[in-house]
Amino acid sequence: MHILDVIEKKKNNQPLTKEDIQFFIDGYVNDTIEDYQASALLMAIRINGLDFEETLALTNAMLHSGDIIDLSAIDGYKVDKHSTGGIGDKVTLIVAPIVAALGVKVAKLSGRGLGITGGTLDKLEAIDGVSIDLTEEQFLNQVNEIGFALAGQTQNLVPADKKLYALRDVTGTVDSLPLIASSIMSKKLASGADGMVLDVKYGSGAFCKTKEVATELAKIMIQIAEGSDKSIVTVLSSMDNPLGRAIGNKNEVKEAYDLLKNPDEADPNLLNTSIEVSAYMYEIATKKTHEEAKQAVLDVLHSGEPVKKFEEMVRAQRLNDSNEEIDLNFEPAYRVAVKAPKEAHGYIEKIDAQTIGQISLDLGAGRHTKADELDYFAGVELHKVKGDAVKPDDVVMELYASKPIDEAFAVRAQQAITYSEQPVDAIDAKSVLKSKDLSQ
Repeated sequence: MHILDVIEKKKNNQPLTKEDIQFFIDGYVNDTIEDYQASALLMAIRINGLDFEETLALTNAMLHSGDIIDLSAIDGYKVDKHSTGGIGDKVTLIVAPIVAALGVKVAKLSGRGLGITGGTLDKLEAIDGVSIDLTEEQFLNQVNEIGFALAGQTQNLVPADKKLYALRDVTGTVDSLPLIASSIMSKKLASGADGMVLDVKYGSGAFCKTKEVATELAKIMIQIAEGSDKSIVTVLSSMDNPLGRAIGNKNEVKEAYDLLKNPDEADPNLLNTSIEVSAYMYEIATKKTHEEAKQAVLDVLHSGEPVKKFEEMVRAQRLNDSNEEIDLNFEPAYRVAVKAPKEAHGYIEKIDAQTIGQISLDLGAGRHTKADELDYFAGVELHKVKGDAVKPDDVVMELYASKPIDEAFAVRAQQAITYSEQPVDAIDAKSVLKSKDLSQ
């Protein structure tokens, strides 16, 4: 077998066998297949797709390309959470300490930014001294002691996905349902959790541009999970607008931390999403009704316990003095204010998430190539969000970076906003698909 034969088959829209897929994964992990050859196959898959049998074969090949974590040393039910990626999506930083404060263990392996969407690992590393490189022993001990850990994949955990993930980011092959599903589910299954909640985004700032496509992705992942005897809930939520007010890295961490400290002052859409995802994680673990789970989340969120959990996680994952004060002050070197035009009257109807995500990436908050270094202070801060009243010359957002910002960025940012003369609902509706054991 030769990789060119596999590429030719998929290029000509022919189905790949389990053997084809296993050959590709083994070769890429073992460096006998080059990046440029893998890129060609990824693009052929992006264009021609994979059927469910191919997607399942790819998931299993990636799953078994390395170690599978044994979480039996962690007491109690273990729940995981994943988002398919969104602009301003810092929900993991919020829900993990909330659920841990409720007594449910969260063993979370996260990823880096992909395309215009940010990654939890990049955000964590924006906190001075925090490391995402935990050994398996450190990871297990931290989940047992604190209730949760947020770490990167170890070198031996799904190494196929680790390599393909970085390659997809820079080859225009991010928005492929089979590649998204196999990437997510191989990591989730290898992570060893008992159940999982997947936040599947759709809209301009997501890989799935429509709710119909997001639903298809959710169904694929539910099928894969059920075949592995895992409980799963998929929450479908809109990403036409950024989530919350901060888009970047360090400023997103600050927004998440501030929400945990003062939930009543948080952005309503971010707060609502965080409560819903937390409730489903708690529901999976306890088998309570969703209403009971949601009330438990609200109670613990206002108790102050999740803030303590967040701080414990930061101290545990610091490489330097663990007693050092957590400093999330956000003082970028350069700022540019973006004002509403003189004809703007009424309300913010939409702030295009895709445009804002691209601006944030171009400012330095994301990567154009695998070798790019991030500017943790780069990004966007929304002073007005969907549903807010606005008048001419109001500052609607600020752009941040550690180097001078070209005024062209402000022009692009202004063009991302749509105004309405009528009031606009600030809260985006969500829908849910569950695995059979959780279906009502």
